[in-house]
Amino acid sequence: MSGQTQIRDSYRPPFRVDNSEETILRFPFPFPEDNYMYSMNIEPHVKGGPVEAMSHTFDVDEHYIGECAEKARILAEDPKRCMVLPHMRDAEWDFLELGMDSLSSDYPEHFTLKKEGNDWSWENHLLNISQSFVFGDAATLPLAPFEYMARQMQGDFTLHDQRENDLWMDGGMVTSQADWSLKFDMGMSFRQWHAPVPKASEMGIFDRGLRFLLMLQYGRPVRRLNWTMTINPRLDTSPENYMIWGEDRASVTAENVAEKVHLRVELQTLYRLPRSNAVLFAIRCYLMPIKDIMTVPKWRKRLHRVLRDLDPALASYKGLDLFRPTVVEFLRPYDDGAPLSSGIQSV
Repeated sequence: MSGQTQIRDSYRPPFRVDNSEETILRFPFPFPEDNYMYSMNIEPHVKGGPVEAMSHTFDVDEHYIGECAEKARILAEDPKRCMVLPHMRDAEWDFLELGMDSLSSDYPEHFTLKKEGNDWSWENHLLNISQSFVFGDAATLPLAPFEYMARQMQGDFTLHDQRENDLWMDGGMVTSQADWSLKFDMGMSFRQWHAPVPKASEMGIFDRGLRFLLMLQYGRPVRRLNWTMTINPRLDTSPENYMIWGEDRASVTAENVAEKVHLRVELQTLYRLPRSNAVLFAIRCYLMPIKDIMTVPKWRKRLHRVLRDLDPALASYKGLDLFRPTVVEFLRPYDDGAPLSSGIQSV
């Protein structure tokens, strides 16, 4: 991880997000095969994996400061991007503990946590934050525990209460979502918030997913990858701001496709929390422009094949209809049709 001393990224006009070679090669490219269809694709979230982004409990990369700054701007503009229902207070402290323990263990050069009983001291050297507080006493923190910690982590987080043999979205901080709304989904059950997804319900994927997650065990987190495409490096593609970013989809041309179209990948990790028995759903968003994917021969060929053969219903659901043909035509000359190795690694 490099370039962590100041805000250098802009996720709104004028856009300015550059990926180093290291960042490109650690990107969680989502396609292990030449075709794509919805599946559970859940695996244990153990440290390590085919790409570096999966090497820690919560990934921190060279865009950390810029993404935290963009999150703060979005929350200032719309404070209801963070909401937690009152019965989730234990889950808030569970989340804070998981975040501080993981970051200070995985990145000791950037985060420090000291504990003496319930007297804790936290230092975030990247954001110049130093805070002493009493664990379990929200009055000793400047913000509620969930909001305090989520502001210092890349990605989105939702908290799910388990009751009535279902999972209920009863809290979250969501500022980098792919066209869904925390305000709309708050209080919904697992099946209700997944209802708009085509084909997956009829394939039984959500029923199997819910049964699996209801049995998720503490200390045994799991992960999966999801994806869509976004025009420009814009983290916030929320329905609340559709009037701002929606028209971007019609701006893609053969001349600008490599710069404007980004593969948007979500590294989704799920954790059972110890005190509350709630489930934490962490959604870490990565944006990679076509021009950077082009630097990895395997990925550019595989992306061409996946987009070329993608089920039309899935393409429409993901909002790709206006620009998918342009991307496919751009990638086509760079795909010689040779067999590719399975898996998401770069070679």
